[in-house]
Amino acid sequence: MSDLSAIAARIINEAFSDESMEAYVSRGVETDIAAYDGEVESLTQASSSGVGVRILRPADGGFQVGFSWAGSLDDDSVRRAITQARENATFSSVDPYAGLAEPDGHAIQQLELASSTFSAMSIDDKIALALELERATLARDRRIKGVDHASYGDFRAEAAIATTSGIASADERTGAYLSVSALAGTDDETQSGYGLCVGRDPKDLDADLVVRDAVERSTRLLGASKPASGRVTMVLDPRVTSTVLGQIAAALSGDAVVRGRSFFVDRLGEMVASERVTLVDDPTDTRFFGASAVDAEGLACRRNVLINEGRLEQFVYDSQSARRAGAQSTGSAVRGGFAGHPSAGCQALLLSPGSQDLDALLAEVQDGIYVQSISGVHSGVSSISGDFSVGAEGLIIRNGALAEPFREATVASTLQRMLQNVMGVASDLTWLPGLAAGVSVAIGDVQLSGR
Repeated sequence: MSDLSAIAARIINEAFSDESMEAYVSRGVETDIAAYDGEVESLTQASSSGVGVRILRPADGGFQVGFSWAGSLDDDSVRRAITQARENATFSSVDPYAGLAEPDGHAIQQLELASSTFSAMSIDDKIALALELERATLARDRRIKGVDHASYGDFRAEAAIATTSGIASADERTGAYLSVSALAGTDDETQSGYGLCVGRDPKDLDADLVVRDAVERSTRLLGASKPASGRVTMVLDPRVTSTVLGQIAAALSGDAVVRGRSFFVDRLGEMVASERVTLVDDPTDTRFFGASAVDAEGLACRRNVLINEGRLEQFVYDSQSARRAGAQSTGSAVRGGFAGHPSAGCQALLLSPGSQDLDALLAEVQDGIYVQSISGVHSGVSSISGDFSVGAEGLIIRNGALAEPFREATVASTLQRMLQNVMGVASDLTWLPGLAAGVSVAIGDVQLSGR
């Protein structure tokens, strides 16, 4: 048993006979280095640890739930968190759907998510990597006039969960990333583009790939202008697809569905997308940066097929949203650390790739736009109504190939219509740090507003 698991077990042993209790204990350390103008602009090494305690008191019609957290694992802090959670429960209203997760028979898979050589790289080597990232970006192309940021980061995180309902689980993960934003310019314009890569260990990072990506994305936008308005087919860059899938994921949360805050309400079993769309949430796929063996309630993560060849088959649930829906948890509880409550959410979303590469997909489209980046997602996209209106920049697709760049455009549709109008999915699967992998996708009949 790890020391975090032992702490969690000791906490739930403090439960009174008429209480249910959950302890979520975590610890982490991270490093962030930013280079600018050949110097270290900032260097941060930080560690954190803490515990979140939930206590449920039975009451007529359900439970009263109290929660408290402490940003330390010392005995006094832990005791105060328990006491405060117990007091908070006495003031809470009765929740008929509250309750702890119960063991459900799904075996926890043994996943290798922490690198054994994670600590091998010295801080000096990490600094050198960030500095070299900036230097190589500036030297890559004469049109690169500057670097907005060049960053290295890594983390190690551990967590353990124990409950009086019989759950005891723990996980550990490591991760590292490189990111650079290049500024390409002429006398009268500047365009930016960024590159990034992620891995479990610093040795997994490919600095040359990051530089190439940032330089290409910035230089190919030079000379961009507003495109002509009209109805078009758009091809999404893998990173943009990942962002859009993140919005769709919010609508696939069982919690959002039972509260009527999803455009998928009352559509289970219906064809909600093109037959080319199969969407799976599988945190046990170790290719995902956010892969996990257990969810935020300690249940085994598992593969959940949400949309199968266009048909909506299921939502993701944590224990509470499953009770509200009369369903079972799908091992999909997420939480924002020890100070957060569990809720239902996707963790590792994959749109099944097709068999054709990007060039073949462009040739199939013939004429349209290639969207390299979007802006205004938080204000312009709604997982409740499905409305979709964002700023976009990228390249015109002409005669099946990428042509001149465009910018200062808006693309608009609805997420419902976009899912139905998927014309093709490429094979260029891209692993990214968010909750969804990326892949190029062609979507028909989108409104483009430019000039």
